[in-house]
Amino acid sequence: MANAAGGFARTIALVGPNGSGKTSLMEALLFTAGAIDRQGTIEAGTTQGDSSPEARARHQSVELNVATFDYMGDRFTLLDCPGSVEFQAESDYAVAGADMAVVVTDPDPHKAMLLRPLLAELDRLGVPRALFVNKIDQAHGNVGELLDALQPASSVPLVARQLPILDDDKVTGFIDLALERAFVYRPGQQFEQIDIPADLAQAETDARFHMLEQLSSYDDALLEQLLSDVNPEPQMVFGDLVKEMREGLIAPVFFGSALYDSGMGRLLKAFRHEAPSPEAAAARLGADGDSIYVFRTLHGGQAGRLALSRVLSGRLGDGAELVRPDGEKARASGLFHMMGAATRKIASAETGDVVAVGKVETAHPGDLLSADGKPRTARRQPEHRRPVYSLAIQPKDRKDDVRLTSSLAKLAEEDHALEIRQNDETHELLLSGQGEGHLKIALERLKRRYGVEVTTSRPRTPYKESIKKAVTQHGRHKKQTGGHGQFGDVVVEIGPVERGAGVQFSEKVTGGVVPRQWIPAVEDGVRDACERGPLGFPVVDVKACLIDGSYHAVDSSELAFRTAGRIAMSEGLKACQPYLLEPIDKVTIFAPATATSKITSVISGRRGQILGFEGWEEAPGWDRIEGYLPHAERQDLIVELRSLTQGLATYEAAFDHMGEVTGRLADEIVSGAAHRAA
Repeated sequence: MANAAGGFARTIALVGPNGSGKTSLMEALLFTAGAIDRQGTIEAGTTQGDSSPEARARHQSVELNVATFDYMGDRFTLLDCPGSVEFQAESDYAVAGADMAVVVTDPDPHKAMLLRPLLAELDRLGVPRALFVNKIDQAHGNVGELLDALQPASSVPLVARQLPILDDDKVTGFIDLALERAFVYRPGQQFEQIDIPADLAQAETDARFHMLEQLSSYDDALLEQLLSDVNPEPQMVFGDLVKEMREGLIAPVFFGSALYDSGMGRLLKAFRHEAPSPEAAAARLGADGDSIYVFRTLHGGQAGRLALSRVLSGRLGDGAELVRPDGEKARASGLFHMMGAATRKIASAETGDVVAVGKVETAHPGDLLSADGKPRTARRQPEHRRPVYSLAIQPKDRKDDVRLTSSLAKLAEEDHALEIRQNDETHELLLSGQGEGHLKIALERLKRRYGVEVTTSRPRTPYKESIKKAVTQHGRHKKQTGGHGQFGDVVVEIGPVERGAGVQFSEKVTGGVVPRQWIPAVEDGVRDACERGPLGFPVVDVKACLIDGSYHAVDSSELAFRTAGRIAMSEGLKACQPYLLEPIDKVTIFAPATATSKITSVISGRRGQILGFEGWEEAPGWDRIEGYLPHAERQDLIVELRSLTQGLATYEAAFDHMGEVTGRLADEIVSGAAHRAA
């Protein structure tokens, strides 16, 4: 279906490592397409993307940037995705709904491994991709060496579409290997065709033949022509390039420089003629009827809550009724096109368009909203990113308690990689995310948007304590006041039980020495005492058995026996050789294999135990490292891991068991708990 511009609307996700130049590439494409009058720069803070104060202060993308424009009768939406692993969750769902991805990379072969996680996720989502080697004017060595370095990161062949033309080590143009034509760049203008330079004639022949060999792996007719020394027609070559890229069999490679506006026209031409149609994305996501795909939500000031969405099929009008996957209905109230931070109200959107839909309060990223009344659930969803870094937070002003909770909820609604939870063991409010920088940005937004300032601290470790020996302890509570007094008297056997058993209570009272109605009160007192043991932490893995006691017909009460039970347990625990326990997590680290030996040293240096490592099946050249690590040693683990791996490593962790802490470290922990209690 054609859109309002007269052609098809396509969405292109720009992905790549931090610093590869994605935001500059979007700016250059917008300028070349005539969508903006002047090409801004990141340094000057004048780009359409990275418009937030947080992004401009850092000269780095920290959120998804969206820009929609028309070019030669077609409509395009560019999704500029953050490159830092800490902010990539911003664009997880956006990439899943795109027609294709352009993987932007540096010409430095040493940075090739940075592409591996991005390409693996594109494989998993089934999104076709092309590579754009940016900053080609800074390249050293020939294209073949660069592609040789990049190829191990890709699961599909990288097919060079161009051969750069160099003049004194500066790229001035390219040879189109499919057309067998040469072009030179003209800044701000369309490139100009020239004759293929004589000194590149043989290199062009060799590079083109290699490209055709790669394509012939998927086309028997082309293979037959090559074996017969027949030069295939350009139409056949272009047909194979388009078909095999759309099917995810190859990744074509283009070259250029966003900063100098080199190669932009060729890339736009590829978008027009080679990007898959919106129907392909609809089929991939399971939208078999009129639907829109929500890939991000944000709070847009006066516009209220907006759901950034892709119209996968049909026409979406303002006021349209939409159905969530669970059958709940919502009504679109306002449609907007986006260009960076600016929004423009529109009356309707067509197949392929990317729009911000207002007032769809219950929509979440990854939802298919049906416009034909039939609930649908999207396929091939991105994997949830587990938090790897946490801070304990509290408002600077206690009056902001309620406002803090509601403001954090809005931030987490926009950024699904943020998690907020109350730790019931340490009674702290925890903000968790993808790294130190991620949480710092979130707290800056909290202050700027909602006026809430917080103090932060390292989350406390939920230590426990247990005992090593058994004792029998007498506990008596006797208090005489005017009128009725208080009297409770118990004898309790206390001992250790197996790890994980918790606190167990039983009774073996005979002869009614403790009336039955007050035995539950004794248990309550025992459990009260276990909330804070002699070392200052909750007590676990103990048993207490009420074996004897006495009562007073007038002065005994539920409160008196609860107090007596607490006294007996508190005094008895001190004599049971209490010792400290810490939570031990099982961690699984994913990192380039070149860093494995350093990472195992890091785990050992943090009192951890390596269980083993093996190649990670989802990413050749990467390892999956498993081990045990004390929870207390995990706070800044991600910072050290990423410093060893160019920002690539990540990990998952889950509680596994409790382990004993001994020696000076145990003394320091107990002393610290006593200091806080004082």
